[in-house]
Amino acid sequence: MLLASKSAAAQLMLDEFDWPGVLRAADDLAADFGRVTGVNGTVTLAKHTKPPVTLNASVIYNLTHSNTFARSGAKSTGKGGVIIAGTLGRVPLIDDLVKSKKIDVSEISGKWEAYMWQTVEKPMPGVDEALVLIGSDKRGTIYSLYDVSEQIGVSPWYWFADVPPRTKAAIYTQKNVRIIQGTPSVKYRGFFINDEAPALTGWMNVNYPKGPYGSAFIADFYQHVFELLLRLRANYFWPASWGSMFNVDDPRNQPLADEYGIVMGTSHTEPFMRATNEWTTFGHGPWQWNVNNESIIPFLRYGVERAKPYESIITMAMRGSGDTALSSSIETTELEDIVDTQREILQQVYGNLSVPQMWCLYKEVQAYYNMGMKVADDITLLWADDNWGNVRQLPVGNETERSGGAGVYFHVDYVGDPRNYKWINTVQLEKIWEQMNFAYQRDARDIWIVNVGDIKPEEIPISFFLDLAYDASSISANTVSAWTKQWSSQQWGPDAADDVADVIERLTKLSNLRKFEQVDENLYSVLNYNEADDILAQWQDLAADAQKINGTLPASATASYFEMVLQPALAGANLYDLYISTAKNQMYAIQGRNSANSMAARVLDDFNTDHQYTVDYNTLLNGKWNHMMDQTHIGYLGYWQQPMRQSTPGLHYVQTLERGLAGDMGVSVEASLGVVPGDDQYHPNSGESLVLPPMSPYGASGQRYIEIFNRGVNDFNWNISTDPFVKVSKAAGSISPKPEADSQTRIYITIDWDKCPPGSGMSVLNVSSSRDYGTQYSMPSVMIPYNHTSVPSSFKEGFVEDDAHISMDAAHYTRTAKGSGSGSNAPHYINLPNYGRTASGAMALMPVLAPSLSPRTAPALEYDFYTFTNTSSTKPANVTFYLSPSLNTSPKRPLKYAYAIDDGKPDTAAYVCDNCNDDKTAVESSQYLPAGWETAVGNNAWSSSTNATIPAGQHTLKFWALEPGVVLMKVVVDLGGVRPSYLGPPESRIIGK
Repeated sequence: MLLASKSAAAQLMLDEFDWPGVLRAADDLAADFGRVTGVNGTVTLAKHTKPPVTLNASVIYNLTHSNTFARSGAKSTGKGGVIIAGTLGRVPLIDDLVKSKKIDVSEISGKWEAYMWQTVEKPMPGVDEALVLIGSDKRGTIYSLYDVSEQIGVSPWYWFADVPPRTKAAIYTQKNVRIIQGTPSVKYRGFFINDEAPALTGWMNVNYPKGPYGSAFIADFYQHVFELLLRLRANYFWPASWGSMFNVDDPRNQPLADEYGIVMGTSHTEPFMRATNEWTTFGHGPWQWNVNNESIIPFLRYGVERAKPYESIITMAMRGSGDTALSSSIETTELEDIVDTQREILQQVYGNLSVPQMWCLYKEVQAYYNMGMKVADDITLLWADDNWGNVRQLPVGNETERSGGAGVYFHVDYVGDPRNYKWINTVQLEKIWEQMNFAYQRDARDIWIVNVGDIKPEEIPISFFLDLAYDASSISANTVSAWTKQWSSQQWGPDAADDVADVIERLTKLSNLRKFEQVDENLYSVLNYNEADDILAQWQDLAADAQKINGTLPASATASYFEMVLQPALAGANLYDLYISTAKNQMYAIQGRNSANSMAARVLDDFNTDHQYTVDYNTLLNGKWNHMMDQTHIGYLGYWQQPMRQSTPGLHYVQTLERGLAGDMGVSVEASLGVVPGDDQYHPNSGESLVLPPMSPYGASGQRYIEIFNRGVNDFNWNISTDPFVKVSKAAGSISPKPEADSQTRIYITIDWDKCPPGSGMSVLNVSSSRDYGTQYSMPSVMIPYNHTSVPSSFKEGFVEDDAHISMDAAHYTRTAKGSGSGSNAPHYINLPNYGRTASGAMALMPVLAPSLSPRTAPALEYDFYTFTNTSSTKPANVTFYLSPSLNTSPKRPLKYAYAIDDGKPDTAAYVCDNCNDDKTAVESSQYLPAGWETAVGNNAWSSSTNATIPAGQHTLKFWALEPGVVLMKVVVDLGGVRPSYLGPPESRIIGK
């Protein structure tokens, strides 16, 4: 059936009795047909002489400058297909179809926010066939209309992220369509605008007039927010609060939300539908219950009296002034008195306690509950994450039977310890799935709300979070990538979807390694494992790929692509270049390299490029989003709060007008700051040689490197001589003293193992210069220790030691061993692709509802490995497990794992715990998170270490996750050779695969 074309307008038929939000969404759909085909649809409203209820749409009419939801099409346009839409039990237009048995609504009747589509023949006189959209309630109908919008090619982000519609000459629907969309997985789903300065507030101030109290957060803006929420199938909203008052700044705000169909709430620190700033503006005395409740009680009462006509969830209890703790200690009696009084107010205002109520267990508030505060069963417990995406606690035992249920307050943006993260998105979708699936399976299903900062640039995690909340079963650990492709297709079309999704997955993975605001020049090692260069290369490849995709997109799509993908990729790569170049500048200055100065210049160029990316974003589309990229992100100096002005890290310069004391040529080696010829603290005094890390046939990269550089004022020629079995990437060359020229070179060293002598030995690599070596030094050399060893033929598969360590990605286990139980609910492991810090993802214990396990009952991950180094009780090996930064969501079930080497007795570790009582009870302090939390969330990993005696030979490391929530990313066995780095040594070589 033809719905619309370039010459035929879709005909939408609704009933004037329906909810204003439904009629308004129908008007949007009519406009969406126009966005796709060039011809707006028409909206016809069935009229009635005596409407049973007068519905108020005055604010919508005020904003749209219209007094009707009826829409006329172009006079010359032909008629397209008919769409009939309405709310079940609300309008005769729909109820008559049900009574005449032309449509069966039993699958949605009485359900929350469900809807159906069905093609119906002769639904009414004069209509041969129609697509009928029926909602079980008003939001069900709204979602059904916006579902059509998405299907025809209009993204929910068409306004907020400038996604162009996918234009079509004609739009059809199949015959005999019947689609049922059931109740959403989570009852109330939405987001919280927070931390909204400088970016969003700056943007607001230039786009909307300020109200009488200085805020521009008015209905003209919120209409876009409400529409976005509904297009994303959300229904719940916490408004901006830093410098605004939702109900006061614009009296249209609250009724507009209700007319749209949005359920309003207030944040964890704003009880009873009143903004924090309302107390500072209108309140009397301190915000302190035990000394000023006589003023606070009427203040709270007014909040719910004002909210009574509208659909709301009432935030209960109370925190201290300015988003702080109520008191320095946990006074449960006082908070119980507050809630009891609030319940009395609700009873008086509403006549009952049926209005939805929520208590957010945020930060110290969770301790009140854990220390025995009594909470009425009909109050929803909104558990909070740690502000870094790790849920702190979830329902246990009979808590799942509470009538009010439970929910989760989650963050993809935050202001606070250990550091703000507000600039651009740093959240992996895989992490959201892992944590929120855990919450859903643990029955936290009544409210999901996510702190999104300024909305932009968090479009991707917002979409994912709300899609998961709407239908939790639609996304699994293995389909996050499929979701990303589908979402990319919706924004930029199927031709680009695979490439864009690949960029998004790499972008979020790299960004997730550490928040941008916590990256600095000391993070990634410029000495060890080629770590800094490898990370920078990944960023540069990502930026190049993102730029390449941009060149393939139509001009209409480049703005949205820049906002959501290209700018984050380019700006992220540039920031990494800035900090890694700073690290090299500082290292080169220590080593006296002329190139220290060119690295300093590169940092300043990057600093200016960062500014240009900000300008490019803020001036895009004639400045539509001006100020939205104003967030500072360079120059944090050991303090959580944003720097008030961007500043470069410390730079060093060398004097290039003078020759170095040890001549013009300098030689350095991988893993050392030392330079030869010459003296420094990094190699023996007056020594003329440096030592490379050892080489073996099982090296992960198969190569080492040295660098030759100019630290003088003259050109020089250099030459390398070495043993025949040692191969160098370049044996001779010349180097200029000019910093901006090629004043240094890297030489890669490999060994021809077929020609190398067996056993352990040392090869000498000499580096000569055509210039002298200063007044007292001589030709330098590099010592190359080698271990020409081999594993026995009996070792068929596994990891092999190199450089006195073994590094194993969790997903590359040799085998698994089953635990107790059978069937689909038996404990087992799943791979979380792309999750965390390693290329291969991570391994998680499933199912979420599994009981506590022991090494006897848990499944095992087994890793075969071979070592050449002997360790002993006096010089043991160190075994480090890198695990996700998850927290103990069950107080009496701390996250634990066990491990063993070969057939040794398993060692058990409860690695997230303040105080453990015989490994049975984790007791979290009243206000603070577990010891080591700041490091764990910064690194996005817990690291848990233990010592072990491992003789040389073949071994098996066995790992047992003993609680759901344990996610293993990597294991490193340090036999004495692990050197400092952020990510740890790269994965060791695996043979037999």
